[in-house]
Amino acid sequence: MKTSSLVKTALAEDLGRLGDLTTKFFVPPHTKLSGVIVAKQDGVICGTPVAAQVFKLLGCRSTILVKDGSRVARGRAIMRISGGPALLTAERTALNFLQHLSGVATLTRVYVDRIKGTRAKIYDTRKTLPGWRALEKYAVKCGGGVNHRMGLYDAVLVKDNHWASGVDVVAQVAAVRRKHRGILVELEAADMSQVGRALFARPDVILLDNMNIPLLKKAIASIRKALPKCHIEISGGVDLKTVRSLALLGPDRISIGRLTHSAPALDLSLEVS
Repeated sequence: MKTSSLVKTALAEDLGRLGDLTTKFFVPPHTKLSGVIVAKQDGVICGTPVAAQVFKLLGCRSTILVKDGSRVARGRAIMRISGGPALLTAERTALNFLQHLSGVATLTRVYVDRIKGTRAKIYDTRKTLPGWRALEKYAVKCGGGVNHRMGLYDAVLVKDNHWASGVDVVAQVAAVRRKHRGILVELEAADMSQVGRALFARPDVILLDNMNIPLLKKAIASIRKALPKCHIEISGGVDLKTVRSLALLGPDRISIGRLTHSAPALDLSLEVS
């Protein structure tokens, strides 16, 4: 996971041309500081190596006290930091990474816990912040989720707008497999007609998009009978109220965009002494 360029971009955004004016004028240059990043609420920690990079680039030392993927309770110390005035300069950028990624990991873990005992796994999507995809998908894994495709290059997912082009889907699935052996092929279906067309193409995964419960039951039964080895994914409008009832229908995957695009930041703070 290469993050140095993103960290440098984030610091440059904060420092601008003149640097940290507040710290320059209000903290004596030879001041020695130390601090601890503390959890202000229960959650799952993610992003400590990235936060450590931020502090390191500004000449501070850090010790990671909690491994990424660990559950923490409110009041738990996450990292210990020491250095000069630059510790204050690094504070917000480091916390931005740590709070957002921990928020993604925490929300993912809530969903994963909600469907325990079913065959389904929680998957993310490509609904990520530009430039943050690798980090956000790493956070999903720290929360116990599974990564969907990383981009447009590592899997095929034929969605409604692709179906609308009128192309021969069966022929093109075969063409993909000839050209790119091992690439996963997934077809989206929004109704039973599309499920039937998808079955004829024999994909690796069929995604059932925004279907109601009766339709999902019918579609899942049809797929299991016709293509027992085909994985079934449910997506669209999934939330914490509905995810378990959807998982109990027997899909292999439930993909949830809100894991990355709507996860609230985990409340963390740097307490300096």
